Amino acid sequence: MATHVSVMLDRCVALLSPAIEKTPRPIVIDATLGLGGHSQALLKKHPELTVIGIDRDLEAIAIATSRLAEFGDRFRAVHAVYDEIENIVASSGFKKVNGILFDLGISSMQVDENSRGFSYSQDAPLDMRMDRSQGQSASDLINSGTRENLIMILRKYGEERFAPRIVDAILREREISPINSTIRLAELVKENIPAATRRTGGNPAKRTFQALRIAVNDELGALTRAIPQSMDSLMIGGRLVVMSFQSLEDRIVKEFFVKASTSTSPRELPVELPQFAAKFSLIVKSSEVPTENELLENPRSQSVRLRAIERVAA
Repeated sequence: MATHVSVMLDRCVALLSPAIEKTPRPIVIDATLGLGGHSQALLKKHPELTVIGIDRDLEAIAIATSRLAEFGDRFRAVHAVYDEIENIVASSGFKKVNGILFDLGISSMQVDENSRGFSYSQDAPLDMRMDRSQGQSASDLINSGTRENLIMILRKYGEERFAPRIVDAILREREISPINSTIRLAELVKENIPAATRRTGGNPAKRTFQALRIAVNDELGALTRAIPQSMDSLMIGGRLVVMSFQSLEDRIVKEFFVKASTSTSPRELPVELPQFAAKFSLIVKSSEVPTENELLENPRSQSVRLRAIERVAA
């Protein structure tokens, strides 16, 4: 676990540092704590910094807490989903924070740990919950969901064009016995996708597994609730950095960032009035991708898109 390489680590630290340096006792929220790599780098670089790390995965919190023990009370872990960020800031005794970081999607630990059921290449119970202490599993979902709902999930969250064929196969199979195995589901998907499609684009189960994981964890709903809360929680000069690993996430972030950084002044006015001025400014004008060196050192960063925004007015 300790050798895990955090995605775009140096770039995230560089983007957040100007906001951290604005106040004598800065606060950063690591909204997706994971194994604590980004938090560790920030705490090492900024001796006055306090980091509040949020994660819904109790195993990740345990590992990160141990890893960051050297920083004492400068690090605080919170077991929660990041759409509770506004309450977490307030309950921690702060009105506003200097920076917030999101490293979205599934963590390396969750993929690598066989028993979690996120991987279609290893046989395991079909779970996929980021927080195994609550909620329904992927197995619960596919064994009880209606045809219409399952097709919607695969189309909306996995952009799977063969969703009806896959779902019909799931319905037939679950009539025989419940589908509880990752390999069984992966094989079922493969068998019901045309041969020509199977030969390109990697494992044909990838889109189905992504869709089920997003649905089980309400990832896009949580993100949609969390981004505006995060922007409201920033002080003037505070920065929000978000790394997305698939287009559905990135689209949500982009829409919020573009709207927040756009003036609402009527076009016919000769000057912009303060009440219509944008409260945020884009630090990264579009999105950034990893450098060639990072891709060589950390192949898992290949699909990441980074966006960053700064609060410029109250």
